[in-house]
Amino acid sequence: MRWNIRPPFARVALRRSAVRYADHLWDVVPGAWLEGGRFACERPGCPTTSCHPAIDGWERGASTDQSTVEGWWQRRAHAVLLATGHAFDVLEVPNSLGGRVLAAARMHAGVLGPGRLQVRGPVAATPLGRWMFLVRPGDPLRPELENSLDVVRHGTGSWVPAPPTRLPQGAVRWVVPPEEVAWSLPDSYAVQRMIVDSLLTNLDRAPHLPRQLSTARRAA
Repeated sequence: MRWNIRPPFARVALRRSAVRYADHLWDVVPGAWLEGGRFACERPGCPTTSCHPAIDGWERGASTDQSTVEGWWQRRAHAVLLATGHAFDVLEVPNSLGGRVLAAARMHAGVLGPGRLQVRGPVAATPLGRWMFLVRPGDPLRPELENSLDVVRHGTGSWVPAPPTRLPQGAVRWVVPPEEVAWSLPDSYAVQRMIVDSLLTNLDRAPHLPRQLSTARRAA
């Protein structure tokens, strides 16, 4: 009978996380729910089977209102999606690059001390091998990164899946939970500088790998 118990537990965990994000003014969007190996929603004729928003006009519908967010998770274990471009942007990179950038950020923070250079912030990882660095919103990609196949910036009009959302390959998780950095966000260009440095440092040492699948793309 465990199959009757697990879905409500999953829904409660997703709802609690969604409410916590909303409480910190991160715009929440209910995503389609996972059924087997595909995502389903209640929009008639929806052809999308990958992770996607479960509501029409999701950009306008994204909310930080606690009662609204709680209501979305009353019946369904919706994926928790966060709209980008308002409270934060996301810099998405492969996990190998993400690990190097995070190590550099920790080293810089340790050398300079707290408050001297805010380079550490929340970092999430998907089971598809992508790391997502949450940064202050508004800054475009540096010229060195505009044509990089490894770096994706999620700004206005985009969204990302947030922990503890489950994808068919596994769960989205926090590498650096927001609580660890007091929900603060680093400067986007400071993180991008570290990405550029990591790419240049490893350009000749690392073999080229095919680009891994990105997380959520902009909805049509």
